[in-house]
Amino acid sequence: MLTVKRKLNMLKKITITMDGNVYQGLCRVAGRRKISKFIESLVRPYVQEDEISEGYRQMAADRKRESEAIEWIEGTATDIVDEAR
Repeated sequence: MLTVKRKLNMLKKITITMDGNVYQGLCRVAGRRKISKFIESLVRPYVQEDEISEGYRQMAADRKRESEAIEWIEGTATDIVDEAR
């Protein structure tokens, strides 16, 4: 059984310090009012597990399911070898 927990999204305000040239570059690339969203999109993959990865991890932990999946894969591998090209 696949169980994925969802957390409520809460916005948090933070203060960061950066070089003025970097800030100007952010304004140019992301837009002055879109810097937070831009930085969040870059940082998110490094700090937040996505639901798909967690689901795969849970499925891999299910030894019976993995064993059945391996049997199925090995059974279909011969079908591919016999298939006409």
